[in-house]
Amino acid sequence: MGFREQRFNVNLSILFTELPLLERPAAAAAAGFGAVELWWPWVDSPTPARSELDALRKAIEDAGVRLTGLNLYAGQLPGPDRGALSVPGEESERFRANIEVAAGLAESLGCTALNALYGNRVEGVDPAEQDALALENLTLAARAAHRIGAVLLIEALNRPESPHYPLVSAPAAVDVVDKVDEATGLGNARFLMDLYHLSMNGEDLPAVIERYAARTGHVQIADNPGRGAPGTGSLPLEDLLDRLGKAGYDGWVGLEYKPGDRPSAETFDWLRT
Repeated sequence: MGFREQRFNVNLSILFTELPLLERPAAAAAAGFGAVELWWPWVDSPTPARSELDALRKAIEDAGVRLTGLNLYAGQLPGPDRGALSVPGEESERFRANIEVAAGLAESLGCTALNALYGNRVEGVDPAEQDALALENLTLAARAAHRIGAVLLIEALNRPESPHYPLVSAPAAVDVVDKVDEATGLGNARFLMDLYHLSMNGEDLPAVIERYAARTGHVQIADNPGRGAPGTGSLPLEDLLDRLGKAGYDGWVGLEYKPGDRPSAETFDWLRT
């Protein structure tokens, strides 16, 4: 299976960022994509005004693209934060306030995947306390996702770029998936397999694919080193995606790479080779 046979969607929080948010869905459509995904766009607000939600919804609908993935509120991202759901106090409360807002936006656009970033370890707070809070909040998020027919994604990040994030391996993230499913009984928690992050952690990617493809609800890619487009680094992404397909994964593959110095629309040549 080559690149052309994959179902790719564009992450509009890292690509097309040279444009205002509401212009990005149309730019993705003009570049030939029928689907997009987003980090939570309002980093300062888990509950933006309805007019802002409606404007984004209209931009996506008018562009004729489908929203296939949406992050729940995660704090300053990009920035120092890596999620809010395990951070005691105000950030955890902001995450909870966001759950129904994000689920409502997702449902209105037919989006069936919500991504919940775990959050950084907090100095002076017992990790066990953070993990208990995380499970409580993830349970709430999984139930909200279930109500709209969506899965809840749990993602492993990489230690060099996210040194305070505790889920820095595929087994660590899948362990949380198992705990959420056990707590809810719903079975709608899934692993988000980001091949860039896993490669930065030095994991055996073919082994990860073989072991966890059936537990995977979404895949994201960027090349390594550099987090650029496929072909800018040394990751055998075409082979890895072929392995995923043979292992039974037939979902979306999110393009979550940095365009570098070029306009985003000029970084898709690898799709046509």
